[in-house]
Amino acid sequence: MFARRSFGVRLAAMAGGLAAVLALGLPAARADGDVVVFAAASLKNALDAVDTAWKAEGGKTATASYAASSALAKQIEEGAPADVFISADLDWMKYLSDKKLIKDGSEVKLLGNRIVLVAPKDSVAKADIAANFDLAGLLGEGRLAMGDVKAVPAGKYGKAALEKLGVWASVEGKIAQAENVRAALKLVSTGEAPLGIVYQTDATAEPGVKIVGLFPEETHPPIVYPVGVTAGSKNADAEAYVKYLQSAKAKELFEAQGFTVLAPVQ
Repeated sequence: MFARRSFGVRLAAMAGGLAAVLALGLPAARADGDVVVFAAASLKNALDAVDTAWKAEGGKTATASYAASSALAKQIEEGAPADVFISADLDWMKYLSDKKLIKDGSEVKLLGNRIVLVAPKDSVAKADIAANFDLAGLLGEGRLAMGDVKAVPAGKYGKAALEKLGVWASVEGKIAQAENVRAALKLVSTGEAPLGIVYQTDATAEPGVKIVGLFPEETHPPIVYPVGVTAGSKNADAEAYVKYLQSAKAKELFEAQGFTVLAPVQ
């Protein structure tokens, strides 16, 4: 196990590298007329597939920027030219809606997810997630990788679950908080952290980790991904894109990545 100081240095370096990968700025390849989508980092695999299908079926192009929902909402508040926002929780959509930054009537509760406890793929760790389970003992001298528990939806869900289970106090000093859920996942897949709390869909998509426990749904608020058109969007295709996210093809692709589709098929 790395020394605490060494871990901190490596965590900072990794976070910086992931910040570059999951940058908030629009990709250089964006073309005029593209629907610009700001989406929670946990959606990348599924949404990339949906966007490819949308282009294949209708010739339209969506350009997605992925990061923590909190960071994306702040960027939209500051005037970033997004057409569509997909959050990993209801709170950050409400944050923008309350500021009149989401078009009235455009919001849809699109997807559901679960949170899980993960370990590196070669770990022998096992967890029976229940009230007062010995998470601190499982961690030993290591850290628990999570999204920022004050801002990142996955981190907020994870903290709520640990509090409900009565184990938060025992691990609070061992948390490695990351800027988004994919950054937390990376810490586990590379062995920097022995355990992490991420979405089930992220764990399924990452061959470098394995699921060692599933958090009961009643231990945290429902995980809901809402989508909405930004009030400032002037792209005529933005609403059509949101409708496509509710299509049978999109449903198939979302479910293939492990999401639960909440919105009725359009």
